[in-house]
Amino acid sequence: QVLLVESGGGSVQAGGSLRLSCTASGNTYSPNSMAWFRQAPGKEREGVAAVFSGSGKTMYADSVEGRFTISQDNAGNTVYLQMNSLKLEDTAMYYCAAAVGIAVLGEVLGKFPDQEEYNFWGQGTQGTVAS
Repeated sequence: QVLLVESGGGSVQAGGSLRLSCTASGNTYSPNSMAWFRQAPGKEREGVAAVFSGSGKTMYADSVEGRFTISQDNAGNTVYLQMNSLKLEDTAMYYCAAAVGIAVLGEVLGKFPDQEEYNFWGQGTQGTVAS
């Protein structure tokens, strides 16, 4: 079993920055991919950023490309999401996800992985952008 715990959410003015962290623990923790998804009120959950452990490749949603950066620590136990130039529409609950023991086809297909490709999820951390 894998436990994911997010932190770093909060409230910031438009144009500001937030840094989210997700720390993983578990005896068999060795993810093929880690990702951040978000869900705004009344909207479906959407992918934001993903990192693939084997290649080190990253993927971003078009809406955050150039503003957000996903990274992992050397041990691979913590993944970060640096969010800069935040906009009102970035307000959402942000979820960390891990694909452990399963293949992530998104990397192969060249498209952002579906949330169904991740089998472990954190509880979420709220990010609010105010005008």
